[in-house]
Formats: sequence, structure tokens, C-alpha cells
Amino acid sequence: MASTTTPRTGRGSGRRSGNSRHPGRPRWHTIALLLLPALVLYAVFVLYPIVQSMRYSLFDWNGFGPLDTFIGFDNFARALASGEFRAAVGHVTFLIVASLVVQLPFALGLALLLNSKIKGRALLRTVFFAPYVLSEVVTGVVWRQILRPDGLLDQSLQAVGGESLIQGWLSDPDVVLASLFFIISWKYFGLHMVLMLAGLQGIPKDLTEAASIDGASAWESFRYVTLPLLGPTIRVSAFLSVIGSLQTFDIVWVTTKGGPIGASSTMATFLYDQFRRSLFGYASAVSIIIFILCLVVALFYQRLVLRQDVEGVGAGA
Repeated sequence: MASTTTPRTGRGSGRRSGNSRHPGRPRWHTIALLLLPALVLYAVFVLYPIVQSMRYSLFDWNGFGPLDTFIGFDNFARALASGEFRAAVGHVTFLIVASLVVQLPFALGLALLLNSKIKGRALLRTVFFAPYVLSEVVTGVVWRQILRPDGLLDQSLQAVGGESLIQGWLSDPDVVLASLFFIISWKYFGLHMVLMLAGLQGIPKDLTEAASIDGASAWESFRYVTLPLLGPTIRVSAFLSVIGSLQTFDIVWVTTKGGPIGASSTMATFLYDQFRRSLFGYASAVSIIIFILCLVVALFYQRLVLRQDVEGVGAGA
């Protein structure tokens, strides 16, 4: 009996050891098969357009006919020397700085308020988040009607005796960019508020209670306990704000089309305007510049700011 059972046990254990060489790890061809559809879509809709844009940017091309007028990097030099494009970059820079200085602190303040025990906070969260649900086009159309001459805002100011405050909200070059920033902030502050609120709710209450027991004031508890623990959320929110400002198009185009006299143009509206003029080679060069700028900003931010959060998660794991 012993001699007959021993070989069976050996063969069985051999099969188990062969099948469990990498337990729970799928074979490489299974991984490749699962990744293939995503890689194909990425190549067709991301890599191919980038390569084609780089190709078109080297020609003086109006979108029709063959590419037969090779001009090298002249389109890039023209874009970088363009006063309109530099003005658009300046407007985007203003939106980035204003978002970081005004929009994010405002969203954080609202998140702190709604994280406390106040009546109707669930309703307030919904109300504040609702603008983010609207599309950019709808937002632009609504605010264009509100801010037009003798529109709802002007009539409201007149009703309360504030005629002196009435401005050409979307027609005055000195005011239009601030008006657009207000619209953009109204649209997106709800997203940042929700992110901050989620970060606040992830902070253990034991820490703030311990700080209070140790004699820390409300400000000191926020400064030395809440704010550092909320750092990863703030950094992600700031990153989204910067990238979103670099790509701003829909609201600006629907509201002002970059006017008046280019006072509210952004890099994206400037790019689209070149396509409308059938300057496809020049527009392609502008698109490559915008792409490189966004890529550099994203990589720079990832390397110097978000990297510490990733490393912290890896160390904790």
C-alpha cells in the first residue's frame, strides 16, 4: 500500500507546484490582450494627432491641397514673437494666480464651514456644487445674458441705487478678464470645495480634540493639525486648477470670444481663432507649444510637489 500511494502523491504535488509558480499573477499575453484596446485608442486619438500636428507645423498650409511649402520652425518663431499670443499667455497666467490666491482659499473656507455642524449643510453642499454640474456652454450663455448691458446685474444695481457701480462687464478691456474669472470661479469652486470637504472628513477627529485638550486655539489647531494633513488634497486641487486654467476655452469663447480686442483671449481661444482663419500650419505650431507648456507644467508639478505625496503613500504601504 505504501509503495502504490507514494508516486501518486509525488505526481500530484508536482502538478500543484507547477501551477502555483506565480499564484494570482496573470500571464503576460493576458495582460497584453487586456491592455491592447486602451493602447490602440490612445495611439489613434492621442499619439497620432500629436505626430500629425508636429508635421503640419513645419509647413505653410491652409488645410487644403498637399503639404508642399516647407518652412521649418518659422511657425514656432512667429507664434513666440506674436504679441497676441503673449497676451493670451499673460491672461492665462492671471487666471492661474487668481485661482490659487482667491478661488482655492474660498473653497477651503466653505469646506471648513460645511464640515461643521450647522443646519442645512447638506442642502448648502448641493447648492454650492450645482454650478459644476452645468456644462461650460450653458454657464457661458447664462452669464453672458446676466452681464450684458442693461442685463440682470445692471438692473439689480439700479434697483438698489448702485448706478455708479455699473461697468461694461464683458465689453470693457479693463474689466472683462476679472468678469471671466468670476464666472470661472462660480463654475468650479464647488469642485474644489467637495475635494477639500472630503479631505477634511478624512482627518481623524481625535487629533483636533487632542490639540484642544493640550490648549491649542482653533486657529492653532487648524494651522498645525488640519492644514498639514489637508496638504495632499490642497496640492491636487491646485494642480487641477492650474491645468484647467491652461486649457480654458469653452466659457471664454461662448462669453466673449476672446474680446474685446483680445482682452480676454486665452491660449486655447487664440489657437481656435487661427484654425478659423485657415492657418492650419501656424495653428498646429501653436497647439504644439501649448501641449509642451502643459506637459512641462504637469511634469514639474508632479516632480516637485506631488512626488512627496506618492512617496509618502509608498512608504506607508
